Amino acid sequence: MKATQPDSHGHFGAYGGMFVPETLMEPLNELTRFYKEVRKDPEFKKELQYYLREYVGRPTPLYYAERLTKQLGTAKIYLKREDLCHTGAHKINNSMGQILLAKRMGKKRIIAETGAGQHGVATATVCAMFDMECVIYMGAVDMERQALNVFRMESLGAKVVAVTVGQQTLKEAVNEAMRDWVTNIRSTHYILGSALGSHPYPMMVRDFQSVIGKEARQQILKAEGRLPTGIIACIGGGSNAIGLFHPFIKDDDVRMIGVEAGGFGIEGGMHAARFAEDKIGILQGTKTYVLQDDDGQIALTHSISAGLDYAAVGPEHSLLRDLGRAEYSYVTDEEAVDGFDKLSQWEGILPALESSHAVAWILKNADQFTKDDLLIINVSGRGDKDVMQLAEWKKKNQ
Repeated sequence: MKATQPDSHGHFGAYGGMFVPETLMEPLNELTRFYKEVRKDPEFKKELQYYLREYVGRPTPLYYAERLTKQLGTAKIYLKREDLCHTGAHKINNSMGQILLAKRMGKKRIIAETGAGQHGVATATVCAMFDMECVIYMGAVDMERQALNVFRMESLGAKVVAVTVGQQTLKEAVNEAMRDWVTNIRSTHYILGSALGSHPYPMMVRDFQSVIGKEARQQILKAEGRLPTGIIACIGGGSNAIGLFHPFIKDDDVRMIGVEAGGFGIEGGMHAARFAEDKIGILQGTKTYVLQDDDGQIALTHSISAGLDYAAVGPEHSLLRDLGRAEYSYVTDEEAVDGFDKLSQWEGILPALESSHAVAWILKNADQFTKDDLLIINVSGRGDKDVMQLAEWKKKNQ
């Protein structure tokens, strides 16, 4: 199949689009026009590649997980080590691309939302690099469970604004960032952190994150001489997953597996598994699969992982799911903690709680594969930020 690309109005099939207040339509159209010109500019590409290489630390390794492979006894498993990027996660790939866009657009003030804090840290980092004002919106609940990342952002010179309305998590942080953007549109660029929201963000963030899959494709061919059987990534909004998936979309024999947050379990309703509920709606600028009640009100969500605790999923993932090109599953909080423990103890790698969901999926589903199979798990971030939260969780649950 052809790689999915949005139409001129930002639709991935039935999904995506630009569902925003009228005051944002022209700024978004301007950003779309500007990005489409810049993405073809050799000088922009050269500048971005320079910073990804010299500052971010790309390419990240594709590491053969020998003990994980041996313990599971089925497929040969490789880990794409996005946790080794500067700042500790894949988020810096997108933040770097967008800060270079903002610089070219003459914007001096940057805003962003963050859940787990990694996108906030990445954005604060590039703002420090390029001497730009930085304001990060973060739900008060997320600030408490990700206190280390709040300190990191503030240390980098960012102003972190606590959002105390609603569920006080990622959805509310996006709302506040959008309100700020409407008010300060002339001076401000909004570095949205995931492949969701209004067009052109799902396309733009995907493009900046596709470096993950491009590298992984080249690296597995060099290491094994063939493409993987499957590629696995956690999925909140979906930027690390679409970054890994997109360069493999045309390779029909490569399974693409996205792992959502099952929270306390699907039955009780406290989770963030959008595809498990199978309801389509509009949230924060885009039409996609959304957790909602029968009246269309956005449902409460829950995940042990702040970065996966969100009611909608990126529109390109919705299209890939409907086309049957990608498959989506979920794991619970308890299973994700087990994924964290196993990778830590078997490989000496502490994965972020987000990435732990992808690890947990293979622990549950290893028997689907044989020793002839090759798998790539995207370790989208490192788990330093989560250790205190995990300690509290284990105290209560074990």
